[in-house]
Amino acid sequence: MTRAVNELVERGEVSPMPLLRRHVTGDWGDVPEEDRQSNEQALIHGDRLLSSYRIGESLTVWIITEADRSATTLLLPEEY
Repeated sequence: MTRAVNELVERGEVSPMPLLRRHVTGDWGDVPEEDRQSNEQALIHGDRLLSSYRIGESLTVWIITEADRSATTLLLPEEY
């Protein structure tokens, strides 16, 4: 996770494990239908995966898994 997400975790504003569980089970959260379809294709073809989860009214956390599955990162959209 990025430093910004880590700070939110330390303050108790984000709980990463439920978000990661959703991501690894194919619950992509609040992504547009086009991104959902891209994720489903990425599972077949080995491309990057993107999930987006709204936490409260003003906070969104993205989870990105690299195409080679070497890393999964929790980040804020403005950090991308």
